[in-house]
Amino acid sequence: MSTKISALELDFRELNLRVRGADGDVCIDDCLGQRFIASALHGRTVTVNGTPGNALGAYLDGGVIEVNGNAQDAVGDTMNDGKIVIHGNAGDALGYAMRGGKIFVKGDSGYRTGIHVKEYKEKKPVIVIGGRVGSFLGEYLAGGVIVVLGINAGDSVPVGNFTGTGMHGGKIFIRTGRELKDLPAQVLAEVASGDDLREIEGYVKEFAGYFGMDAPSLMKDKFYVLRPNAKNPYKQLYTAN
Repeated sequence: MSTKISALELDFRELNLRVRGADGDVCIDDCLGQRFIASALHGRTVTVNGTPGNALGAYLDGGVIEVNGNAQDAVGDTMNDGKIVIHGNAGDALGYAMRGGKIFVKGDSGYRTGIHVKEYKEKKPVIVIGGRVGSFLGEYLAGGVIVVLGINAGDSVPVGNFTGTGMHGGKIFIRTGRELKDLPAQVLAEVASGDDLREIEGYVKEFAGYFGMDAPSLMKDKFYVLRPNAKNPYKQLYTAN
């Protein structure tokens, strides 16, 4: 059984105290902008009905957060493990500095999605966005995988400007039939190979399962994969050679 909490007229401090004090899983109703929900959670499921505020799932260390609605900025800030599933859109800085776990967004996300994402040992963070993403996607990306599916993007490229600025690790997959242009010098973009697509097939299947979509129909289209350009390393910024 899960504990039901109405967030109506609760500030974020009181709401989070009740979440932390509950036994087992939690279902939050009437959520409207309360911040830091399920911060540092592990081993439980929190369902949010409404719109959580900034830093949902910050420092998440396991368990599952599922949002039936949209979410605001900095979802999954520095999360270490677990899953966050959003049945709507997400704001800016989604997955900021995350170092493990997975985030799935049915709709769009804002600016600086995946900024400072990194890998550590066996941990490989994953972000899958169903729709479009704003500018500075994967800024300073150091590891992990970001997938942008561009569902309902039509003929337009489903990412904004400056994709991969400062990227020095990880990979970004973009589902689009349009050639990617005006990328930073430290980014290489190629049509994804069969081996590349096998790397993300499981993530797309998991995404499709959460949101009632057909994974094979998504995977049959063209993807581009972005990687760091080894010929333009960042050490050149810090050495005289």
